[in-house]
Amino acid sequence: MNTTDRTPADLLNSALAADAARPLVTYYDDATGERVELSVATFANWVAKTANLLQDELGAEPGDRLALLLPAHWQTAVWLLSCAATGVVAEVGGDPAGAGIVVAGPDRLEEARACGGERIALSLRPMGARFPQPPGGFTDYAVAAPGQGDVFGAHEEPGPGDPALTVGGERFTAGELVARAAGDAAARGLAAGGRLMSFRGYDDWPGLSAGLFAPLAAGASVVLCPRADLLDAAALAARAESERVTHTAE
Repeated sequence: MNTTDRTPADLLNSALAADAARPLVTYYDDATGERVELSVATFANWVAKTANLLQDELGAEPGDRLALLLPAHWQTAVWLLSCAATGVVAEVGGDPAGAGIVVAGPDRLEEARACGGERIALSLRPMGARFPQPPGGFTDYAVAAPGQGDVFGAHEEPGPGDPALTVGGERFTAGELVARAAGDAAARGLAAGGRLMSFRGYDDWPGLSAGLFAPLAAGASVVLCPRADLLDAAALAARAESERVTHTAE
């Protein structure tokens, strides 16, 4: 994090400038055996494509509310930063009936139908694959996102005082989110080059912080393991060693 970083988008831009090739998010699904590792550059490319989808295809504007009905997952992390880049307010677990856009995984599609606006569905299958059969009434993210542009330019740059995130009853402006993430990283002793392995979900601030924002603010990376409960202690220790983990959030 640089002293000039005031928004989550600034944090990602600083990470790109510092070392675009280093890992940023490593995701494990221990129910399927999937492992995905995204470098800063690859992650930023997904963010740019998703932000372009939001702004140009879906017509989202700063301050619009997006109900994010997704678990802890690398694609959820992409959506969180894409919302930040466009100024859209990500409401994690939010009420789709009160949002202009809903983004949902396969187990929450019926709930998401309450949204009267744009509906985006994610299969959450390995490697970001499409749905075998597209769900009616939804845009399949895996179909819509890849063709979007690799560079994003906001029509209106979000500022640090703009609303950015709602999670677990807490509301954050962009600036508050950055400050809180940096404070959490400092409290953990997390510094540039660190590797934080998180077993937490994304349904509250501690989970979002450990699983994305604190590592991003520190110039570190995250090993996201939301299904680590399926592993025994020996397997977790072996993973921590192979992934060069320096910090753990349980």
